[in-house]
Amino acid sequence: MPGDILDRPPTRATPLLDFCARLFLSDERSPFAPRGSTEEVEEGRALAPKFDADGLVVCVATDARSGDVLMVAHMNAEALRQTIATGQAWYFSRSRRTLWRKGESSGHAQRVVEMRIDCDQDAVWIRVEQEGPGACHTGRRSCFYRAVPLGKAEAVTLEFRDGERTFDPNAVYGKTK
Repeated sequence: MPGDILDRPPTRATPLLDFCARLFLSDERSPFAPRGSTEEVEEGRALAPKFDADGLVVCVATDARSGDVLMVAHMNAEALRQTIATGQAWYFSRSRRTLWRKGESSGHAQRVVEMRIDCDQDAVWIRVEQEGPGACHTGRRSCFYRAVPLGKAEAVTLEFRDGERTFDPNAVYGKTK
């Protein structure tokens, strides 16, 4: 309907009213249910993510074929919505404070073949088909390319495992570190 509050740009006089109207009167529906009791969250079928104080959930991405862990990142509500809606992995960068689609600058996209959420719905696991030679911004297939030796009381020296670079990050991202 013309003149409806949703059709107007926000005004300085009523920012809270405009925010509430856009939130509660919007035609866009959230895929997330309100959080219920512990029993409902842990045993129910409703997706009710528990975002942390910064509005994020942890997301673990693994290779759908091998099961290898590729990366750990964070998702805000919009990244989680976009991932569900598109089947592509979307994340929220804590350092850049921005939403990003995996592969948008590198071409190394992740097609999500399955998404799971943990028991209390504060962590997400996605199984992906990784496009391109790697998932890590350092040029490696996985972000987990160093092992921590166990059973040592003194200073620990990391051990490289599967640490070969599979692409040149400077060429892909166009910057030097």
